[in-house]
Amino acid sequence: MKIRVYELAKDLGLTSKDLIEKLKELDIKVGNHMSTLDEETVEILKELFTGAAEGIEQAKEAQVEEKSEPENQVEDKKEIKRKEDTMEKTDNIDQEVENKSDLPVIKIGESVQVKELAEKLGVQVSDVITKLIGLGVMATLNQEIDYDTASIIAAEYEYAVEGEVSDIENMEELLEQTYNYVDDEADLKSRPPVVTVMGHVDHGKTSLLDAIRNTNVTNKEAGGITQHIGASTVKINNEKIVFLDTPGHEAFTSMRARGAQITDVAILVVAADDGVMPQTVEAINHSKAAGVPIIVAVNKIDKPAANPDKVKQELTEYGLVPEDWGGDTIFVNVSAKTGEGIEDILEMILLVAEVQELKANPNRRAVGTIIEAKLDKGRGAVATVLVQKGTLSVGDAIITGKTYGRVRAMIDDKGKKIKKAGPSTPVEIIGLSEVPESGDRMYMVEDDKKARYLGEKMKGKHRDAKMKEGQKVSLDNLFDTIQDGQVKELNIIVKADVRGTIEAIKQSLLKLSNEEVRVNPIHGGVGAITESDIMLASASNAIVIGFNVRPTNNAMEIASSEEVDVRTYRVIYNAIEDIKAAIDGMLEPEYKEVFQGRAEVREIFKIPGGVAAGIYVQTGKITRASQIRILRDNIVIYEGELSSLRRFKDDVKELAVNYEGGLAIEGFKDMKEGDVVEAFIMEEIKR
Repeated sequence: MKIRVYELAKDLGLTSKDLIEKLKELDIKVGNHMSTLDEETVEILKELFTGAAEGIEQAKEAQVEEKSEPENQVEDKKEIKRKEDTMEKTDNIDQEVENKSDLPVIKIGESVQVKELAEKLGVQVSDVITKLIGLGVMATLNQEIDYDTASIIAAEYEYAVEGEVSDIENMEELLEQTYNYVDDEADLKSRPPVVTVMGHVDHGKTSLLDAIRNTNVTNKEAGGITQHIGASTVKINNEKIVFLDTPGHEAFTSMRARGAQITDVAILVVAADDGVMPQTVEAINHSKAAGVPIIVAVNKIDKPAANPDKVKQELTEYGLVPEDWGGDTIFVNVSAKTGEGIEDILEMILLVAEVQELKANPNRRAVGTIIEAKLDKGRGAVATVLVQKGTLSVGDAIITGKTYGRVRAMIDDKGKKIKKAGPSTPVEIIGLSEVPESGDRMYMVEDDKKARYLGEKMKGKHRDAKMKEGQKVSLDNLFDTIQDGQVKELNIIVKADVRGTIEAIKQSLLKLSNEEVRVNPIHGGVGAITESDIMLASASNAIVIGFNVRPTNNAMEIASSEEVDVRTYRVIYNAIEDIKAAIDGMLEPEYKEVFQGRAEVREIFKIPGGVAAGIYVQTGKITRASQIRILRDNIVIYEGELSSLRRFKDDVKELAVNYEGGLAIEGFKDMKEGDVVEAFIMEEIKR
């Protein structure tokens, strides 16, 4: 009676892989999990693995050591003879393996979905499920089975199984080798330069870009500070230049670093009246690390206190010596306000780009980098991609990090839909399965099936570890719990309106760790704070931080019942300062936000001097003294105060839940149907 390898492995409490490895150590060769062993060989193997380990070692030692007792020698000879017989018996097995060496091969990872395995074998899913039931495995078409089980099923259909690369670093390396190969020199064509604008906060980087693009981006940013990476294309003398604008605050070091890594020329903006600052030095280091040539734009020369020579002197300490001082760094005096020097700096960019001879192959599969990504309620996952090689077209299958999909639409920096994007072209793409990470590499692959397969493999490697349960932590009691020895690390979940902001906040929070407590950002995501975020925070004893987003109604209720601390901010400085103060035991909040109610805007009316909104109160209440926050797609677009609150034609002090009414907001006219009105008051906290 013969027995298969996988059956013997099960009897011995081993996996098929482990058993095959052990058999190889004993010079017993088998093909795969379905290879058969005869009864005598099985008995010998059982003895070897289950009770005769010491006897085997003694037998091996007996071959090289002299034994005084004749009985031992007899036993040793028997053991050697038995092993020789076993070797002889396996000759037939080796022959079987040779005969089956021409079987077709399928590749799978450590596990595979039943449906996917059936597709690879070219059989019906129901047939595979029937085979699994015969092995005592109950699985549906979407469930995953392990490598050993898949190998057994494959052998039933006369297929051999081969393992795939499972390590994520090797997977990314494999993607680079496969899709980001070096092109032949003959296929390369000129491409536009990609320019990154870098420098210290409030030195005028975005204002300088505004002067170049004739746009006004700064007015849209909270506090006039750029907090997302943007990309735009400018045409100068029939030549294109692609500009990337990176934030200047030190919190966005990682975002700025990504900008330097994908750029050809770095514009270092330094205010003539302020000089070199800490973030200026960081920008220099990032540019040098990326091997990118630097052009210094000395901005704000129109100001009375401007001193360009002082800036030149300070920058020489960091290796940036002006050309007119005998160095090789181009300095240009500019004023974003008056437009002075703008044409000069554009000419310098084209000059540096010409010297670099920037080229790429447009006739190949596209490769690029995710500059920014966000979740849009109407369009789903939206990513800004800088195409670096090849041409990306609508309908192409792509993978980026653990995200995959097909390009359903592409929009350029002017808001126009386009069908193709060549090298050095920034575009917004729609069609990804989820929001990718900023800085992820993007690869165009053969088809949807390949993209999905690679994406799922990468996603599996990024799954978050299970979190331990424990006492809930809030910023208010954090210092006490540290002193009590209850908290050694502070888990934080970060939600924001765009992906790049999440990475920046995480980097800043990690720097707050000290000897007593380690700040640990365990999760980051784009979009509103949801029930799953609250449940993860509850399970992992974490604090939830929302940046420019708000929790949903259900999330707020669950957070209250689970006692999860949820904090929302619009400026990153406040979040960092709060957590730092909590860690140091110096949190002294003077006011606390108290939620009052939510209402939905059902209709918009024009009134003298502005607009009024017809509302329906969904939860809580709205009072005349309430402060108001307007949410659109769960993103805060305005905060202010009520100018009037009415029920029918009467002015009222409050509107309760399930009541309809009308309101007008002081200084805000851009309300739309579907907006959410959130009412709150600031309550003073006495310590």
